[in-house]
Amino acid sequence: QLQLVESGGGLVQAGASLRLSCVASGRAFSSSSMGWFRQAPGKEREFVAAISWSGGGTFYADSSKGRFTISRDNAKNTVYLQIDSLKPEDTAVYFCAAAPKIRPYTIHDREYDYWGQGTQVTVSS
Repeated sequence: QLQLVESGGGLVQAGASLRLSCVASGRAFSSSSMGWFRQAPGKEREFVAAISWSGGGTFYADSSKGRFTISRDNAKNTVYLQIDSLKPEDTAVYFCAAAPKIRPYTIHDREYDYWGQGTQVTVSS
C-alpha cells in the first residue's frame, strides 16, 4: 500500500521554473516505478514522465522533452518533477503515480496502482 502526496505547484509567470515533489508513505516506494501525469481543464489526463525504481531509467513524453526532468530520492521516499521555462499551456493539475508491478516504467495510466491527489500548476502569460 502506498499513499502519495504532491506539493510544489502554484501560480507562476511564463518562463519561471517549478519543482514538484511527491512524497510516498509505504515501503513499496523504493521498488516502484513512478510517473507524473497532468490534466488540463477540459482535457484528458496525459503522461508526462516516468522513472524506474532505481532512478537509472527515465522516459518522457515528446511534449515534455527538454523542459521537464524527473528524478527520485529513495532515501526520502520522494519523486520530483522539475519544470523549466514554464508556458501557459503547462497549466494543469499534476499527479504522481506509482506502479509497483511494472519494470522498468510505463506510460499507461491504467498500469499505475496508486495516485496522489494532484497539485495545481497555473502559468500566466
